[in-house]
Amino acid sequence: MHPADLSYLTAVSLAGALCRALRRGLPEGWRQRLEARPPEDLPRDWVWVHAVSVGELLLAEGLLGRLRARGHALHVTTGTPAGLELLRRRLPDWDAGTGRVTGGAFPLDDPAGLAPFLHRPPAAFVALETELWPNLLRSLEARGIPRAVVNGRLTPRSLTRGGPWLRRAAARLSAVAARDEASAEAFRALGAPEVQLGGNLKADLPAPKPLHAGWHPLRAAWEGLPVVVVGNTVAGEEALVLSAWRAARERHAGLRLVIAPRQPRRFAEVAGLLAQAGLAFRRASEPWPEEAEAWRGTEVLLLDTLGELAAAYAEGTVALVGGGWRWEGGHNPLEPARFGLPVLVGPGYANFGDLVEPLRAAGRLRVVAPEALPSALGEALDAAPGLRPARLSPLPGLPEALRGALDRTEAVLKKVLPDPMGGNRP
Repeated sequence: MHPADLSYLTAVSLAGALCRALRRGLPEGWRQRLEARPPEDLPRDWVWVHAVSVGELLLAEGLLGRLRARGHALHVTTGTPAGLELLRRRLPDWDAGTGRVTGGAFPLDDPAGLAPFLHRPPAAFVALETELWPNLLRSLEARGIPRAVVNGRLTPRSLTRGGPWLRRAAARLSAVAARDEASAEAFRALGAPEVQLGGNLKADLPAPKPLHAGWHPLRAAWEGLPVVVVGNTVAGEEALVLSAWRAARERHAGLRLVIAPRQPRRFAEVAGLLAQAGLAFRRASEPWPEEAEAWRGTEVLLLDTLGELAAAYAEGTVALVGGGWRWEGGHNPLEPARFGLPVLVGPGYANFGDLVEPLRAAGRLRVVAPEALPSALGEALDAAPGLRPARLSPLPGLPEALRGALDRTEAVLKKVLPDPMGGNRP
């Protein structure tokens, strides 16, 4: 065995043994991974699709639909409690009554953790973005099972931190559909043998699921009022957004706010911030009043739920996408841009440059420094073409540079995924 493989296997085996010995005291996410098992009745040609958490699961939606339509049986895994909760709620839609899509927790990458998944091994393994697990990839390679990464994303920091374990894992990939040219070059530099440009799957996601009926009285109460929808805020950004929103409210009477923090663990913290600010707010996770009158005095809706933000952008007049004012990563600007909303993002959008730049060049997005956010928000509200532009039809199309990612990714996978047994299932 190669020294790098041996050192990783030794380290992960010791870590796995320690986790099992301390099982009761571990966080929920680790206990879920220790208990990870695939369904016992999976067919022999099942395909393992792995998405580390909520964002990657949402990203996989279009691809899951394509693979299901081809007749593949899919088992989807994720590695966080939030991801498992989203998986539980979304699986019925992803399966579409076919009985071919299941889901559960991703195991630890040690022999004991992988054993239930390799007892009846998959026909192929597909991971989203940067999920390179050395022992899993080594075990799959030894069995001749294809291994692919789609929407593959690597940063210069990944190259410097990965070391020999990451290089051995990347070299074992059968195919990579990279998100952008920089990531494609990074995978090649790590030794991945088959790398093609797939594009960002976020640009080809299906339309979001409609919001629940509880939104009807809220819409009636806020009819005729401008609304700012803020998504994926990180620590420190809520205070910045609230300051800008209050400044804009001086010129736009009745301005309302919908705000969705990025991390579920911060929902209670942001609720406390809103209460401390003296704002009349409601939490989306709590029961929704059925009468519009109950919503009229509500200034802020805290969207402390999972999987609703993409559709909630359609309720806005202007959208702010967090993650770039108090962080250096940014978040997905396509969700509001699809609806034609004016979109503001911070300068720290490094993780989404392949989306931000085409939208910026097309005049669909503005990059705003933190200190300029109050004035920029006011200007965006002044220029917004009436209330709720997202309700206009037809919706504007995306720039040409952002189209076709799902087709290209599917073409890459067709080269490595085996045909479903007996062709497409009915």
